[in-house]
Amino acid sequence: ILLALKIESTFSKEKILELYLNEIFFGFNSYGIAAAALNYFDKALYELTLSEAAYLAALPKGPANYNPFRRPKEAIERRNLVLSRMAEEGYITEEQAAEAKLESLNVVPRQPGSRLYSAEYFTEEVRRELLSLYGADELYGGGLSVRTTLDPQLQRQARSALMAGLVKYDQTKGFREPVTSIDMETLPEGDWGKALFEVEPLSDVPEWRLAVVLEMAENEATIGLRPNRANGGGPTGERLVAKLPGREMPWVEQKLNRVLKVGDVVYVEDVPDEEGVYALRQIPEVEGALIAMDPRTGRVLAMVGGFSFAKSEFNRATQALRQPGSSFKPIVYAAALDNGYTPASVVLDAPLEIINSDGSRWRPTNYSERFYGPQTLRRGIERSRNVMTVRLAQDIGMPMVAEYAKLFGVYDDMLPVLSMALGAGETTDIRLTSAFATIANGGRKIVPTLIDRVQTRTGETIFKHDERLCDGCSVDSWQNQGEPLIIDNRQQILDPMTAYQITSMLEGVVQRGTARSVGVLNRPVAGKTGTSSDYKDAWFLGFTPEMAVGVYVGYDTPATMGRRATGGGVAAPIFTAFMQKAMVGKPPTPFNIPSGMSQIWIDPTTGVKAIAGAESILEGFKPGTGPNLITSVIGVDSDAFLNIEGGNTDVNAGRGGLF
Repeated sequence: ILLALKIESTFSKEKILELYLNEIFFGFNSYGIAAAALNYFDKALYELTLSEAAYLAALPKGPANYNPFRRPKEAIERRNLVLSRMAEEGYITEEQAAEAKLESLNVVPRQPGSRLYSAEYFTEEVRRELLSLYGADELYGGGLSVRTTLDPQLQRQARSALMAGLVKYDQTKGFREPVTSIDMETLPEGDWGKALFEVEPLSDVPEWRLAVVLEMAENEATIGLRPNRANGGGPTGERLVAKLPGREMPWVEQKLNRVLKVGDVVYVEDVPDEEGVYALRQIPEVEGALIAMDPRTGRVLAMVGGFSFAKSEFNRATQALRQPGSSFKPIVYAAALDNGYTPASVVLDAPLEIINSDGSRWRPTNYSERFYGPQTLRRGIERSRNVMTVRLAQDIGMPMVAEYAKLFGVYDDMLPVLSMALGAGETTDIRLTSAFATIANGGRKIVPTLIDRVQTRTGETIFKHDERLCDGCSVDSWQNQGEPLIIDNRQQILDPMTAYQITSMLEGVVQRGTARSVGVLNRPVAGKTGTSSDYKDAWFLGFTPEMAVGVYVGYDTPATMGRRATGGGVAAPIFTAFMQKAMVGKPPTPFNIPSGMSQIWIDPTTGVKAIAGAESILEGFKPGTGPNLITSVIGVDSDAFLNIEGGNTDVNAGRGGLF
């Protein structure tokens, strides 16, 4: 009574009704009238029709008594009573009431989960971050307004590219087994539709449908497609039959009757331009991740953490710790370029043996199992020479490499041992992509974010990602002053000239090196492939001036993917497929050259000045540096040129490293 009196003396009748309607239970897990409008009709309040609004007004008396699917007759009678009372009270006319009473309930339950198709991994990562920042009470009951960085179109393109890449690799392993099987002989009334409906498909792979084999010929099956869900929750009465010809599945090397039988349940996808014809699909065992971010701000524009969120909520973009392999090498080369080396510096590529403190021996070698003698730093990173990288890291010192890895955010505390120079540590896709974005941003440290801004229910901003200073943004009036000046206060962790040099070298990876397939984009792209020992992890990290993208592929439980499963063969095509769509309509933009740098043609083998031609490369040099006058080789000692061509000597035994 006291509370009622307090409310009555504080608020108007309209405000009290508003508070009431925003709190009460309407059924369908809906607390408040706005939630009810969404969950019953998938509409905002202002979009409701007269009939729909009257039905919601009928629910407070007892939502379960007027369930639109279990008790539709009672629901319509109660709605019509509300319409009659509205007419009696003069809120609507008798004609409007009569017209609304003729309508069916038209309830369309809102689908649970993310309301943005293909963005489940992204939205879940945002939820986790908000939970860590503000706690469960504020997250779920605080009325926070959250603006994220997601670009819906890029997200769909990223999901499509990763999904296609994982499926393509998985199909090289052949068909494994059906999803499950149905005993067709024991079905009540022979209705395969009800039995198939009980098999739950992946909810976030709408391109695929579950189907059951009804008849089996030598290389063609007749299949029944899983019925759609009716509003009441059960299957619709429609039963669709289609064909599954073996000719549409060249990756299944055997005849269909060798791998399928009547009653088998499989995934299928409709064949374009062929009505009633489907192709066999299977959920890939291999997994992967793709992240796309703006290298100027760190805003994550798209994130895909695996093939299917419904299958596994584990986000491989942010949670999977994997070996980056050679995709870590740009950090080593950046450290060298920042400390006196040039892209024309020459390092010896010859057999090398490291004796560890415990007496064990490590003999790194190249992917080709050959050695190529003296090579410039540019050629070393373009061709991903392992031994050169180890010699370079040995020359500059692993403590320095570890410091740069920490500055770039790849590792928090890297063990300063030489194998780490080849990417033997473990990091995540988002960390590695941020490091490449830092290079693309001229050496200013990039901190990735999925959230632009968080506001309270009253509009107060309690979080914003952009911490740059704005000189002149807060003024009382305009007094003919100039435009405000944005001051970039982010940490400069790499010399801008060094950032350009490493970017130019990574462009060479795409033009002449291990990622030549990416060249089909026909625009300036810098990138680096990476493959870990025994082909367990495949990477491609690439960027343009507008976007940095990181792609990872591998099994959740690390296992070899096969000798051909390299970063250039598996991950780079996914990057290319994504960028071909993401860059549509955007003109090619060259990378910016910092003022003060000189560009000189050099011989890519010796690093000495050369005449412009097919075999020479236009190289960028910092002030006070230039091409080699003579070929000075880093790493030469008394045994330096032993077996440069890389025969099967004792020193060259085994691959022994990452590449």
